[in-house]
Amino acid sequence: MFFACIYYKLIRSGASLWGPLKELWETVDGAILKRQPETVHLLDLQLKKHKPHFMSLFKNVPKSAEQREKVRKASTEGIAIQGHQGSRLLPETLLTEAFILSDLFDIGELAALELLLAGQQQQPHFPGLTRGLVAVLLYWDGRLCVANSLRTLIQSRHGKTFTLDLNDELVALTTRFTDELMSRGLTKRILALVSEINVTQEFERLQKERGLGNEKHRKEVSDLIRECRQALADSLFCWTCQSPLTKDDTLALIGHLETVTAQADGSLDSVSLALVMALLYCLDVSFIEQGTEDREDLLQALPLLTERQYVSAVHTRLMDGQPWKLPGLQAVCRLAWALSLRVLSQLPQGSGLVEFTEADESLADQALLGDVFLFMKEGMLGCEGFVQEEFYIRRLHSLITDFLALMPVKVKQLRNRADEDARLVHMSLQMDGELPSSLRKDLDHLMVLIGEFYSNDPFGLELGLEFWCPTESLQHTSLQGSYLGMALQRPPHKQVVLSKFVRQMGDLLPSTLYLSYLCMLKGLANGPQCAHYCFSLLKTNGATHSDNIQGVSGSPVSWEHFFHSLMLYHENLRRDLPNADSSHYRHPPLRGITQRELEGLTSFLQLLTTIISWSENARLALCEHPQWTPVVVMLGLLQCSIPPVLKAELLRSLAAFGKSPEIAASLWQSLEYTQILQTVRAPGQRQAAGIEVELNEIESSCEEYPLTRAFCHLISTLVESSVPLNLGVGLRVPGFQPYLNFLRESVFLPFPTRAYRRPAEKWEVADSVLEVFHKLLRSYEPQPSDFIQETVELQGEQVPADKPPGHSIMFHLLNDSPMLALCLSLLEEGARQLDTYAPFPGKKHLESAVLHCLQLLDLTLQKEVVFMDLLRESQASMLVSPLEQLFQGVSPQTRRADHIVNIARYLYHSSSNPEAAFQSAKILRRIATYPNIHVRLVGDFTHDQAVSEKLLAGFVECLDNEEAEEGPEKEDGSQPSDLDQQKKMARIRHETQIHILNLLITSLELKAPNLALYLLGYEVKKPVCSTNLQDPGVLGCPRSCLHAILSLLQRGTEKRSGPTLTQEAPHLAELCYQVIYQLCACPDTSGPTMRYLRTSQDFLFSHLQHLPFILSGNPIAALSQMSWLMKTAAIELRVTSLNRQRSHTQRLVSLLLDDQPHTQHTADGESGMEEETRSVSAFLHFDSASKVRRKLLSVLDAIDFSQDLPELLQLDFFERTQIEQVISNCEHVNEQGHTVCNVKLLHRVLVAEVNALQGMAAIGQRPLLMEEVNSILQHVVERNRVRRSLSAKRHALQSWRSLVETLLTACPADLIPADDRQLIIRDLLLDLHDKVLSEDAAGELMPIVAGAVFTLTAQLSQAVLSEQQQGLGSETSSGFASIANSSLHLILRKLLDFILCTGGGYQRLRAHLYGSLLYYLQMAQKPEEPDTLQKASKAMWERLTAPEDGFSKLQRENLAIIESYGKSLMEVVCRDACDGHEISRMLALAVLDRILSIDRQNQWLVYVCNSGYLRSLVESVRQDDAALQSLLTPQPPLLKPLYIYESKMALLTRVAKSGEGAVELLRCGLVAQLIECQVFDMVPESDSLRMTRDPSGFVPSPLDRYRQILLPTLRLFQVILTSTSINHQQGAAQVLQWLIVHADTVQSLLRCQDLTMGALQELSLLTGIISKTALPGVLETGGELNSAALMEFQGHINRFQRLCLALLSRLAGGERERLLKQAEISAPADSAEHREEMEVAMLQVCANIMEYCQTLLLQSSSQAQFSICLFSPSGSEPAGRDGRPSDLSTSLPSVAHSRVPSLGLVLYLLRNSAADFCQFHQSHKHGLAKLQILDQLPPEELKELCQGLVSGPGGVEKISSVQRSLLAKRRLVQLINNRAKLLALCSYVIETSLFVLWRHLEYYLLYCTPSDPRDSLLPGSSLFRSRLTDESLGGLQAGGGRGLGLSRVSQQDLDLLKGDMASGFGETLQRKLLDIESSYSQVRSRYTFIQALVRRIRGLLRHAKG
Repeated sequence: MFFACIYYKLIRSGASLWGPLKELWETVDGAILKRQPETVHLLDLQLKKHKPHFMSLFKNVPKSAEQREKVRKASTEGIAIQGHQGSRLLPETLLTEAFILSDLFDIGELAALELLLAGQQQQPHFPGLTRGLVAVLLYWDGRLCVANSLRTLIQSRHGKTFTLDLNDELVALTTRFTDELMSRGLTKRILALVSEINVTQEFERLQKERGLGNEKHRKEVSDLIRECRQALADSLFCWTCQSPLTKDDTLALIGHLETVTAQADGSLDSVSLALVMALLYCLDVSFIEQGTEDREDLLQALPLLTERQYVSAVHTRLMDGQPWKLPGLQAVCRLAWALSLRVLSQLPQGSGLVEFTEADESLADQALLGDVFLFMKEGMLGCEGFVQEEFYIRRLHSLITDFLALMPVKVKQLRNRADEDARLVHMSLQMDGELPSSLRKDLDHLMVLIGEFYSNDPFGLELGLEFWCPTESLQHTSLQGSYLGMALQRPPHKQVVLSKFVRQMGDLLPSTLYLSYLCMLKGLANGPQCAHYCFSLLKTNGATHSDNIQGVSGSPVSWEHFFHSLMLYHENLRRDLPNADSSHYRHPPLRGITQRELEGLTSFLQLLTTIISWSENARLALCEHPQWTPVVVMLGLLQCSIPPVLKAELLRSLAAFGKSPEIAASLWQSLEYTQILQTVRAPGQRQAAGIEVELNEIESSCEEYPLTRAFCHLISTLVESSVPLNLGVGLRVPGFQPYLNFLRESVFLPFPTRAYRRPAEKWEVADSVLEVFHKLLRSYEPQPSDFIQETVELQGEQVPADKPPGHSIMFHLLNDSPMLALCLSLLEEGARQLDTYAPFPGKKHLESAVLHCLQLLDLTLQKEVVFMDLLRESQASMLVSPLEQLFQGVSPQTRRADHIVNIARYLYHSSSNPEAAFQSAKILRRIATYPNIHVRLVGDFTHDQAVSEKLLAGFVECLDNEEAEEGPEKEDGSQPSDLDQQKKMARIRHETQIHILNLLITSLELKAPNLALYLLGYEVKKPVCSTNLQDPGVLGCPRSCLHAILSLLQRGTEKRSGPTLTQEAPHLAELCYQVIYQLCACPDTSGPTMRYLRTSQDFLFSHLQHLPFILSGNPIAALSQMSWLMKTAAIELRVTSLNRQRSHTQRLVSLLLDDQPHTQHTADGESGMEEETRSVSAFLHFDSASKVRRKLLSVLDAIDFSQDLPELLQLDFFERTQIEQVISNCEHVNEQGHTVCNVKLLHRVLVAEVNALQGMAAIGQRPLLMEEVNSILQHVVERNRVRRSLSAKRHALQSWRSLVETLLTACPADLIPADDRQLIIRDLLLDLHDKVLSEDAAGELMPIVAGAVFTLTAQLSQAVLSEQQQGLGSETSSGFASIANSSLHLILRKLLDFILCTGGGYQRLRAHLYGSLLYYLQMAQKPEEPDTLQKASKAMWERLTAPEDGFSKLQRENLAIIESYGKSLMEVVCRDACDGHEISRMLALAVLDRILSIDRQNQWLVYVCNSGYLRSLVESVRQDDAALQSLLTPQPPLLKPLYIYESKMALLTRVAKSGEGAVELLRCGLVAQLIECQVFDMVPESDSLRMTRDPSGFVPSPLDRYRQILLPTLRLFQVILTSTSINHQQGAAQVLQWLIVHADTVQSLLRCQDLTMGALQELSLLTGIISKTALPGVLETGGELNSAALMEFQGHINRFQRLCLALLSRLAGGERERLLKQAEISAPADSAEHREEMEVAMLQVCANIMEYCQTLLLQSSSQAQFSICLFSPSGSEPAGRDGRPSDLSTSLPSVAHSRVPSLGLVLYLLRNSAADFCQFHQSHKHGLAKLQILDQLPPEELKELCQGLVSGPGGVEKISSVQRSLLAKRRLVQLINNRAKLLALCSYVIETSLFVLWRHLEYYLLYCTPSDPRDSLLPGSSLFRSRLTDESLGGLQAGGGRGLGLSRVSQQDLDLLKGDMASGFGETLQRKLLDIESSYSQVRSRYTFIQALVRRIRGLLRHAKG
């Protein structure tokens, strides 16, 4: 197989004997038969190229020594192969085979080699054949292509018989071409070939060279050879139909026909028949009578009229006495010639041909002597091909009718002769003599011919109508025809003559002609109108009743006569009815009926059957006739002893009567009453009677079963209308059961073992009985009542009632019963017989029986689920097994479990037996839904290699079938004509493909190994992902269903029109795309599939370039096709992006997104000249088409968002609500997941409802009711269509969205340039909005659009921001970024329109839109800028007049747009913020927050406050309390309440940021609501969080959750306190109240031991609030408090103060370093950031506490001497870093007031802050410098900077360099701004510390009087004591006691203080502080007091020294 790859290319051009010829045939077929547009040009090219093939028809390239030599050397020197560069070496074996082929077909060696290579390449299409055998097929197939092309070209000519309605240009082309061929001797060549080519000879040659393979190959070869001969003969026939042959050609044709012989049965073969018909058309002049418009031209071209020599030559040849090999054929030609001469003699042009035209009589006589009519019947009608060609039938019809019309004298002679013969016969019978030898039966043959000819009418032409001349005007609705219904118009002469012939022949009919006349009538009654006329004829023929009485007998051919005879027979025979017990029953005395009478009766019964089958009127008229009572008489006769053949005919007639439901019902009762099948046994009766006996005793011994078959046929007809439930009531258990038992037990089960004289009858019996079973099961629907054992009363006792027949069949098929076993063995037998490919008797009936078996099994599988469910519910004691399990039983024939394999074998015969293949596929598909069977199935299918290959080939063959066509189903049961039959088969083949694809789709969803994987060519024995898919034939890879699907889809992708399958079979294409998507989406198959599609097929690119698919007729299918394709494309983009296959991704991305026109890649065949013209046109129109619509947008255009909904039902009779209820009860979810209503079920329900109505009124209303039922059904069908349509649109939109999202998020960002990216997103957004905002957009599509809008806006925001960060956008002139501001505004307007158009509903949908809006508004948010500390250097004026930057401009414009929407938008957003779905609420709150932040005019704020939404939000805070409390349990239910709460708090904080907002919040009672929340008191234990840590890290620990609740509240308080600075007191009092209510919590937080980052954040906020609220002044504004409460409040405040100071001593002291160290150890990864945050938090706490101290000092008094003291007069610093006291304090005596922090602490804080300041200032400068030279930084440093911002190990490595520098920039800005913050805090701490220090020193050093122990009465001491402990001033309360050691401040303390301070506050510190002021504070806009305070302190210390 290794060379399959090598020569693949060559064969694309194909062997010259096959490939190009196949192409030729496809072009001819496409242009002429399929009417493809724009094919004339292609056809012209092909015809020019292949002219030699047609000229030298079937002549091969001769062999030559030179070629032989060349080929011989190919194995050593190589050989040049067409379509390849260089030469190739070929293996020896190949060359040997090539020589064999060359000798075998006598073709050139090179051609043989090419053919062999083509065979090798096509080998995968023919599993099981070698390349040589395939080459044989290709050789003949090539020839067939030429023959078919020739025939089709000739068919397309314009002529006298038919037209194909092609355009004139095409017809002119083909006419020109074929004329030339004809002039070069085509006729003689065809005749020579027809004689030469002979299947038997060819087979002998092939057999000798081993050129024949298995049975299938033999059949295919023989079929090809036969078809070649047939096509050649047909070509000649088509020619003569349209144009006459020349004289020589006509003579050659006659010469050929002289030598023709008949087949064994006396008939012609179809090729000879075609040639005979060709001659008959040559001699045909009947068309002259038809007055067509081009009659004159046709007459000019007719050599019969224009060429005397032509007439003369033909005449001489046909008058020639030389007998032909078939005298009958000679007679036919002579008759045709005679009739033509007769026509000519009547024409003016015929006057010159008198000498010939006078010979017509003698010619006709010769023809009659040659038994012309007998030959027509046996030789021509006997050929099976005859009825398949409409123009054969028309020609023979004209021949017969012309004879009758043009030669009436001859007809009269025939009749006279027949009368004469009848007399002779009569006399000889009377005398018992010999029959005279001279009898001629011409009239007899003519009548039988007419009967036989017209009784078969496959095309529904009803040509027999010409024999009936309407006597009266027939105003009949169903009769439309040429001359009916027109009373005044005279029928044409011919029709009058023909109808006279029918009537006259029946007058005084001699007995010898009786049978043939009946036979003729039977033929002429074939058809609805003919039957009606024939019925009337027989009615009028009969004498009236009064005549009868007078003894005048009417015509023997009349109803009267016939039924009268029947009644007489019945009377006669009834007397002889034997006794039931008499033993002579078997040999009844046949007194009644002679053989002749039997034949007469049979013929009349057949005539009757024909008439009543066609005409319902006749049926009813005869049945209701009071005298004749045909049904009763026939049933009576059936009880008499008459031959089974006659009984069979009687039963068939009854069956015809039973076609009318009204007759059928009474027929059932009569059938039961007459006991034809004995259903009631008389007591004491020994043996059965009736048909059972006939079958078992008479028919079995005769080995013929006409009666049984007729009985089955009767039952089959009757069960179609209905089975009466009360059949046999009173005498037996009522119902159908006895009949079913008889059919099953006596007919079906024994049928294989009975003996048959005619082997075909075996299958006829099986077929007829299976048909009944099929009908019964088809009409059965399992009902709950079927499973309840009901009883009926019979002769006084209760007996169990029968179940419906369908139930009984189901029961037998769901058990391992003989019936099921026989069905399965029948299938096995059928498959075995079909595998022989040989014809055998009864083949058609075997196929039909097999089909019924398959249908039975399919129906059982379909109904078993309901059946078994009902059985389970009923708890009946019946045992059944599912059929799919029974299928796994062991077959008794093969001893293997191969039932399912046998069913699948029928797929292999799909070409010859499409219906069986269809049923087989259907069954397999049903079985495939059971997962447990798949593993077994795969095992069974692959168990035997040969079987496995064959089964796979069967599936592939069904999918590959080129004849399949999607077509509408025909609802009416009319007899399909041949063409309809062809269409029906094409549709069945198509349905088979659909079922196979659905089978693949279903089983792909199950786990491996499954059937689909085996069929699609994946590994089933090894892991699926290890599959390596190849093209068929490569590495021995067979052709699988995947190859078939791909080749179906790939057809036409190289042309501009796109894949043809999407147009021709939309549903099939949709399923193909779905299979491919499933293969790509399933993890196991994805890898191999996508590799194969990408490398071998370039599948996605070639299909995506044809998007969008537009199908006007079937938009739903087009959408589904695109959906699956786009989903597959999305996967491909994702996969190629992940695997870094850039070129693949790039191709698809540019295909989907480019708006520049592509030069479409051309296929190999189309390049060349077109390329040049294209480049020229490109040069000329370089700019005219510079923009095309982006592929993605045009796909979006193809999705129509509007959906026409069905109107409401208008009902007159039914109740609408009830009908809606019924409709919803009938709804179910179909395979595609759509909820649809089952129309058939609904129809049954409604019709049952109508039928249940009683009374006369109801009957009168019935037609109206049925009309309304119809309208309801149509409405439901429309409703289903709408649902399907919406679902398809949803699916398509979803796929489009996933493709867009994949393109924008998963593909490498650099594939789409940044500016293009923004424009693309803009286009997509605007188009989406335009579509969704149109008036009639369907609401169901909105959610998907909203989702897409969200993603797109997010991407747009990201694109714009990243462009901003790269520093491109803000300065450009066009606006904000690459995308102009106007576009952005447009997007915003559309977005807001979309939000508003969703109205009250669709809240979840709006969540997406709010998200989009947030992303959009984010674009105008200014990015963080580095704080360079240089702001103050700009003057205020400069800053005010600076030009507006891009951000604020966009923000201002955005706001203007938002405000233009006014209240309506506010209303929607506020309503969503207050209630509804959680996510929508969060996002609505965020949107409000965002808009409030940019709304400078506060319009939104005013609205929110005034409309009550704010109050509602505030009040909802209290309601959240319980939910928030539940969040603090170790395992929280859901985090939703937390997120909502955070969003709410964020919004309220935003509101509080403006003064009015804060006041409004206080007015709404926000703080009061928060005071009532108990969640703040539920601080979780910090230890418990270790156990309940969420492993994923997503759910925060309880403590973190608590902080998430507390911190927003504290922030809100802080903002309120800041905003309400004017009415500060009111806010502060309320907040203080909160602090006091939750005092325990607050104090525990302040005492917190474990100072983590979270704790520090809490503290920084808490101390901030306390510093503003826990002040003595606040209490006084707090309203009227009684003294006790005041005392309590005061106590709380003091405690807060004390705790704050204690905290300060911890943080300002040595704990700080320890905490920072600890943080570094706990989180080393992001230590830098963590450390920064910690530093900021600690400094913030210190700053807050120092601010607090400052406020307390200032509030107590404005002068130092009256202010309180917070720090003890000790200058010692706190313990050092190592935990030991620092050097300073060692010299100090330990003072007792250690619990009060000392002034040393403040000094320490001051020094540390000063030191930190310098350090921070340094690193700030350093950061700024780095930012300046960011581009020049070394990569290592950049990586280090990014480290904190990228999560995951190795994250930094993965991102691109551009991204890396952006991240580094962001990190640097963050660092710089952090430092700036720290500097501000340090500066503030320094200032406050200096102030506190100065205040205390001033007091201690100037006003404090030291107390000596001795001098306790000095006023100073008491003053000091009161200073420290005076509660009214809120001073420090030291512990519980008063003063606690501070009451004694000794002189020694003060001296020490002075000394410490002097040394601590030295020169260096002072200088440092002044430097700080000069370096920092000057640059800031505010002036600090550092210098003044330093000076004062220095003065104090100096003064004290002094």
